[in-house]
Parts: sequence; structure tokens; C-alpha cells
Amino acid sequence: MFGWKLHGNGRTVRPGAVVAPDERLSWPVTIGIGAQHVIAMFGATFLVPLLTGFPPSTTLLFSGIGTLLFLVITQNRVPSYLGSSFAFIAPIMAATGAHNMGVALGGVLLTGILLALIGLLVQFVGTRWITALMPPVVMGSIVALIGFNLAPTAYENFQQSTLTAVVTLFAVVLCTALFRGILGRVSVLLGVVVGYVFAVVRGEVDFERVADADWLGLPQFHGPEFDLSVLPMFLPVILVLIAENVGHVTSVGQMTGRDLNPMVGRTLASDGIATAISATFGGSPTTTYGENIGVMSATRVYSTAAYWVAGIAAVLLAMSPKVGELIFSIPAGVLGGVTFVLYGLIGIVGIRMWVDARVDFAKPKNQMTAGVALVVGIANVTWDFDGVIFNGIALGTIAALVIFHLMHHLGKLTGTDPGEDTARAAH
Repeated sequence: MFGWKLHGNGRTVRPGAVVAPDERLSWPVTIGIGAQHVIAMFGATFLVPLLTGFPPSTTLLFSGIGTLLFLVITQNRVPSYLGSSFAFIAPIMAATGAHNMGVALGGVLLTGILLALIGLLVQFVGTRWITALMPPVVMGSIVALIGFNLAPTAYENFQQSTLTAVVTLFAVVLCTALFRGILGRVSVLLGVVVGYVFAVVRGEVDFERVADADWLGLPQFHGPEFDLSVLPMFLPVILVLIAENVGHVTSVGQMTGRDLNPMVGRTLASDGIATAISATFGGSPTTTYGENIGVMSATRVYSTAAYWVAGIAAVLLAMSPKVGELIFSIPAGVLGGVTFVLYGLIGIVGIRMWVDARVDFAKPKNQMTAGVALVVGIANVTWDFDGVIFNGIALGTIAALVIFHLMHHLGKLTGTDPGEDTARAAH
């Protein structure tokens, strides 16, 4: 599994060529590319524990371990980094607010186990049932409502220090507009750095815990607790993780010219196992990272050797408590500015799914599916059914699935064309 073939002279990539997953460049170059992957994942990966209250160093440790586990399970055939999943932020915050961190970790752990089981199912029966259950209009709606559901949380942090939040927000926007290549891909991280420096100048940062922390040491570990009443809040996230995994495998397959679809079952199982292990010790849930696809696209290097470097580097970084405390010292104003961007981008990812799949919103079934689901998610409609809590994400997901399939099958039974009554549905 570790017998990577040397690509060409080991130093350069010929025009039009790519370094395949089972190839590598020279080790110095491979280490350099692995470092780029660490930079690309770092900004988003540490923001999830910062927003949810999970220990950042623990999250980094298990993102590295999860990545290495992913590479082993997929037999080094699918290049990917497993960073923190933003799809879990809303249910984690809801579970933590209603109960505590342990209950939130329990919800993440159970979700990871279910995802792993789905991965095993996909390995045997394929992925066609996923498309049938969740066509693009449904999947795009679920992803979009998860991002937009978080908007009130972003605004709460924004209000803690409006000036710092505005500076951070515009720093992210300007870095995205001005920089290309690797700098453009880490514009969120650069924006956080700018906002952090601004907050330091304004006296909003307390360095006492950073100064007291050791340079080397083990991260903080926390155990999960189980309360099945929060599980409905986490279940919709599985659908998003399935979409992210399938999209990741498809994208990498297209860029490398290889059919990686038979690996979807393994990637789902790997992600689920990595998430469950991380939650067992207090780390954030994981998912395949689009940020690292950007690095591969720019370098044309898809070697899994670079991801071994990135995974090992993340594990080493996690062994510094001082790094964890430095991350935790980022003030609310900076978080408010950066989450205005991040949560919005999660929503836009869902809308992009509609665009890429050319969803026809002239059809009432698509209008109703997306419209109702988004309103339920943004309003965060909550239903407490005998102690079992359904929040806006869970109810919005249910609404998208039920409305689409109900209207689709009724349309088939009655023989009506869902696109005929466009004007009436729109008005």
C-alpha cells in the first residue's frame, strides 16, 4: 500500500499530466505539498471546535488520525483530508445548550456509527438509492438550510464587538478578491489573523491562559454521554455527509481520470468511523475537505503520500496545548465576522447543487420542496415530541423529503405534469 511510484523526475509535473494517487514526487516536494494541505485545512478545521466549545487540540489530533485511517481503509486510492464538519455545528450547539458537551459528543458518536453502517450498505448495493431518495433539489435544500439555520448564531457573535467583526469580515472578502493560489484558498484563515491582530490592539484578547499552557503535552479528552432525545437533530447531517463524500469522490475521479465510484462505500465508512472515534475522546466530527481539493487542482498532485504528511503534521501540531489555548483566545467579534462568511457559504453550497444539477424551478414540486424546507430551517422551527427534540434542521429535512416525494408520486398517479401549473405555484 505504501509503494508509491516516482512520477517523472520527482520534481516537476509535465503540462497536462497529473500525479496519480499511487504516485509521488520526491519526498522534499511531497512534504512541501503536504504542508500546503495542512494550511488549507487548518482555518476551517479549528473554527468548528472554536464555535462549538470542543477542545481545538483534540480536534486537530483526531482530524490527523482520521485522515490516516481514511487512507488505510481506502487503500491509498482516494486522496482526502478529514477536517472538521460544519454540518454538525447547529445540532452540536443545540445539544450543548439544552444539555452539555458530553450529550453533544454522544450525538456525534451515534451519527458516525450510522454513517459507517451506511457506508457498508453502499459498498454492497451501490449508490443509486441515494440519488433516488435525495435528488438534487432535496439535497441542495438540506445543505442550504443547515447553513442559513446558523445565521442567528453568527449575528450574536457579531454583536459582541461590531467593529472587530466588520474588520474581520472585510479582511476575508479582500483576501479572497486579491489573492490567488494557496493564499486565496486560505482567505478565511488570513481574515481571522487580521481580525485577531485588530482585536489584540483593541485589548479584546486575554493571553493569560496561553502563557500558562505548556508547549508540549496531550490534548484534553472528554467522554460522550448518550441522550436519544437529541438524535433527531443529528440525523439530517448524515444526508449532507453522504452528499459531501459522493461529491468528493466524483470530483477526484474526474480530475484524475479514474473511476472511483466503487470506493464510495469505503469513504463513507471511513468518515463515519473517524467521526465516531473523534467523538469518543472529545474531538469534532470529520468530513472530506473541499479546501484540499483546491490544493490538488492547483498543484495537479493527487498523491496520497502528501496526505500522509498532512495527517502526521496535524497529529504533531495537536501535541501543543499552547496552540489550543491560542486558538481559544480568539474573541467573539472575530468569530462573528468570519461566521457571516462561513455560514453563508454553506448555504451557497446547497444553492450551487441546484445550479450544477440544473434543477428546474419552474416546476411546483421543486418550488415547494426548496421553499418550505428553507423557511423551516431559517426560522428554526422546533418541535418537542415527548422529550424528543426536532429542530429546524431536522424538520426542514423531513419537509424536503416528504414534500418532494409526495408531489412527485401524486403527479405520476394523476398523470399531471408538475411544470404545467408554474404560474399558479409562483403566485
